[in-house]
Amino acid sequence: MASTRDIRRRIKSVKNTRQITKAMELVAASKMKKAQQAALAGRPYAELMARMLAALADRVEEAQHPFLVRREVKTRGIILVTTDKGLAGPLNANLFKLVTEIRTPAKYAVIGRKGAQFIARTRRDLLADFTVSDRVAFAEVKVVAEFMVQQYLEGVVDTVEIIWPRFRNTLVQVPTLLPLLPLTSVKDVIADLRSDAGAGARTAQATEQQMLFEPDPETVLAALLPLYVNREIHQQVLDAKASEHSARMVAMKTAKDNATKLLADLTLEYNKARQAAITQEILEIAAAQFAAA
Repeated sequence: MASTRDIRRRIKSVKNTRQITKAMELVAASKMKKAQQAALAGRPYAELMARMLAALADRVEEAQHPFLVRREVKTRGIILVTTDKGLAGPLNANLFKLVTEIRTPAKYAVIGRKGAQFIARTRRDLLADFTVSDRVAFAEVKVVAEFMVQQYLEGVVDTVEIIWPRFRNTLVQVPTLLPLLPLTSVKDVIADLRSDAGAGARTAQATEQQMLFEPDPETVLAALLPLYVNREIHQQVLDAKASEHSARMVAMKTAKDNATKLLADLTLEYNKARQAAITQEILEIAAAQFAAA
């Protein structure tokens, strides 16, 4: 059995750890609420843009815009959204597992230091890495989107896809891969957005309404497609931030609860050790008095 001094030191260490994890849990909870509100606020706008694109895609020939042109996929372009810091549970590990399942040639643009380190460590082709703040300003994400679109237009990559932790709720963040370019499956994207936003019959009815475009569908499409891609990537990064703070809050709460349980066990062990020491002293005193008698 460890000495009472060693147990006291461990108790002090565990108390300090519990205090730190509790503070980190509170900070993550505060950031999580703001990130969730930002992520949820942008979903109706993204869904409306997807419906407009669906209406436009039926009226414009695919060859009239490079975003709608089908071509042979030789190299995939993937945006990987991870965290800058750790202590977020299995969030990043689940994303990395999804990346390792990609067997076809691919080049990566990474948001977050953890992702950049993983891509470099596994010797994958890294085009660029970026960092964004917790506020996830549109201007920050626009740089990433425009970079990948430029790589797509120049033929460096033949697709633009994004991997991010999709926010379901505070406890569930699902690693997801979403194709963005070329926009050959925009209807699938719309269905996915509806499911994610919880849209029902009202959205389906609105999709059936006829839309009029001025000055003409081609001009509107040329202006809307880059905006849609930028907005879609921004939405997913907002989603990733909400997932990050949620995962970190849950991880810190779990660490705090484990520290509390460990503290209770150590306190019990300390009391047993102290009681054993007291009993031993009493026995020694009794034995000494018996010997003296």
